[in-house]
Amino acid sequence: MEQKKTENETKKEYLQSYRYAVIAETQIKEEIDQLRMDKMFPGLVQDGMPHGPGGSDLSAYAAKLDELLIELKDQMDKRIQLRREIVKKIEAMDSETEKAVLRYRYIHMLKWEEIKERLHMTSLRYVFKIHGRALNNFEKS
Repeated sequence: MEQKKTENETKKEYLQSYRYAVIAETQIKEEIDQLRMDKMFPGLVQDGMPHGPGGSDLSAYAAKLDELLIELKDQMDKRIQLRREIVKKIEAMDSETEKAVLRYRYIHMLKWEEIKERLHMTSLRYVFKIHGRALNNFEKS
């Protein structure tokens, strides 16, 4: 039984990585937006006041910003790929009810009570039971 619990905890962590990927994507998008602004207006700094480039080569500055943008887009692609992988694995499951519980919990990030209501279930205990069964049937690898 202890082995099963450890395996299911690992599966939960993997499924929860969807949420963290979404959060990271949001942060990366904000960084990309800031870099694009920096590239469009290289004389502005955080205080919004114009400053001279200080004699620096703007083409070198723009090239560095382009490198950062490429790195951030690569990071974004990794998060998107992880999310696609998780959704694909959930969709590969046989039981529609189990898929629904996992989707609502880990993809839509709903609370247990909300899942119970969406699935028209009578008790949270039953939702937990289906969740446990879904974890047992979920293939992480």
